[in-house]
Amino acid sequence: MDPRMLADLLLILHLLFILFALLGAILLLRWPWLLLLHLPAIVWVVMLELNGWICPLTPLENRFRQAAGEAGYKGGFIDHYLLPLIYPAGLTPEIQQWLGLGALLINLALYGWVARHWHRRGTP
Repeated sequence: MDPRMLADLLLILHLLFILFALLGAILLLRWPWLLLLHLPAIVWVVMLELNGWICPLTPLENRFRQAAGEAGYKGGFIDHYLLPLIYPAGLTPEIQQWLGLGALLINLALYGWVARHWHRRGTP
């Protein structure tokens, strides 16, 4: 497979993982078993952001882009629209910590909502 295509696919998977970590608790209303996947995902995202770690998907994507002969993120829909969501300009450790705290607060609110819904329905 073309390294550029692999990098784009990895970018899409990265974005989907972020969306799952942020909003995946909503899916628990339909599929409660996803709790087993969502809790580790949100713990990973919060720890990553609060500690200033780099997601291992980022260097892997960059290696694919370099293998494709790219120096940066330019061109196409994916590069123009999705990259700024995952890699915002001016990201500092302080902003990264606020993002981690925001992810945690969003999920605490969603889990509270899901728990109330489960309690009313009598389901896990």
